[in-house]
Amino acid sequence: MKTVANKVIVNTDLKEGTVNRNLYGHFSEHLGRCIYEGIWVGEDSPIPNTNGIRNDVVASLKKLNIPVLRWPGGCFADEYHWKDGIGPRESRKRMINTHWGGVIENNHFGTHEFLMLCEMLECEPYISGNVGSGTVQEMSEWVEYMTSGGVSPMADLRKQNGREKPWHIKYFGVGNENWGCGGNMRPEYYADLYRQYQTYVRNYEDNRIYKIACGPNGADYRWMETLMKEAHTKMDAISLHYYTVPGSFWDGKGAATGFPENEWHLTMKKALYMEELITKHSAIMDQYDPDKRVGLIVDEWGTWFDVEPGTNPGFLYQQNTIRDALVAGITLHIFQEHCDRVQMANLAQIVNVLQSVILTEGEKMLLTPTYHLFDLFKVHQDAARLHTHSISQDYEGESGSIPQISASATEDGQGRIHVSLCNVSHQDGAEVEIELRGLENKTLSITGTGLSADVIDAHNTFEQPDNVKPAPFQSFTREGSAIKAKLAPMSVVLLEIAAE
Repeated sequence: MKTVANKVIVNTDLKEGTVNRNLYGHFSEHLGRCIYEGIWVGEDSPIPNTNGIRNDVVASLKKLNIPVLRWPGGCFADEYHWKDGIGPRESRKRMINTHWGGVIENNHFGTHEFLMLCEMLECEPYISGNVGSGTVQEMSEWVEYMTSGGVSPMADLRKQNGREKPWHIKYFGVGNENWGCGGNMRPEYYADLYRQYQTYVRNYEDNRIYKIACGPNGADYRWMETLMKEAHTKMDAISLHYYTVPGSFWDGKGAATGFPENEWHLTMKKALYMEELITKHSAIMDQYDPDKRVGLIVDEWGTWFDVEPGTNPGFLYQQNTIRDALVAGITLHIFQEHCDRVQMANLAQIVNVLQSVILTEGEKMLLTPTYHLFDLFKVHQDAARLHTHSISQDYEGESGSIPQISASATEDGQGRIHVSLCNVSHQDGAEVEIELRGLENKTLSITGTGLSADVIDAHNTFEQPDNVKPAPFQSFTREGSAIKAKLAPMSVVLLEIAAE
């Protein structure tokens, strides 16, 4: 009997939690051309816009069903003073963006503009408050300004600035990267500051805020231990930041395109490290929060390469290839497998910065391979995670061995099953048998969509925006409740299965 090298067993009658739609969240920082040029062009721009926000970008982002958007940073959040970004734009304070490129920040995109963007996208705003250089009063008044509908100085100020009704703000981060750019704090010190600041992040009327503490950088387990020990009863969630960097973070991260083959394998291996991080951090959280009340929020993740040649090194502008799409696919699979603890994730960043889903150049716009991956995978949002067991061939490289196949399966509210598959090998195809247990006597209707490329750095350009895009996937056969699929090298496949 022939042994099946790659097999995915999906127990369709065994549901293990819900994939929180917020795992498909995004992140927008005042960094490079993310906000200005990427999202905001101003009302007087010749680029079609609605109240200053680009129409083409909004239309494309809406198609992704973006659930939540984080703002204004990032490191920028802990030098951002929100009152500088309200009122008539011509009178708003100008400042130097000391973190990112040393350029002038005119504060034309502030609280009102961001929350207008979220209303246009029909997504939840996630506000990052300033602990590093701000005050308790400043943070408290920002929450009051946005959410208070009663008799209140900040509510009156909001009304003077043209917004009568308060906004609904659910997600609020009390600081960002306070172990680094947010103040270079020790975990004990930040834990005390967090306890103090969060006290004054108040709930006004029926608005209920989900408070997110600044968590660790990568494998800083001491930070997680300290925060959970000292403050877990006063938080709803704690963050985690981890970037996939094939090279040395400070001495050369690696190129986004034109990279050697060995860096493909190393990038995949480093992306899969997210599994270890979540497992170990979750184990610490379980000691203090065995009921998993506190969510783990991976609010910065993605690939980080050297900037594109000739661009401002502080703008973090990088191209986006099929490699980025595979990193996104296997990372989202990891989040889904840990959906009991991981309740939100925010890809960094949404436009023109790091692993963007959209790139712009003047009036031109393109969708990246990562955009197409998110578009394929959006069917997993709010779906029931199905118990899945994978058996995979090894994918060997100079950096060792990793599984060649990554898989995840969910069932949506209409009873449709979606199985997503990633073949991370850059050179070998893969035959995968998918066993759908529980559907042995059902009539199945199966459709497939794939995302693949012929070269390891395939990407979309403004001259050729459709180099990498989804296509119907038909390289599969069915025998009863089993599907045999042939995956191309470096490819992603989504199968939709309807049973009758």
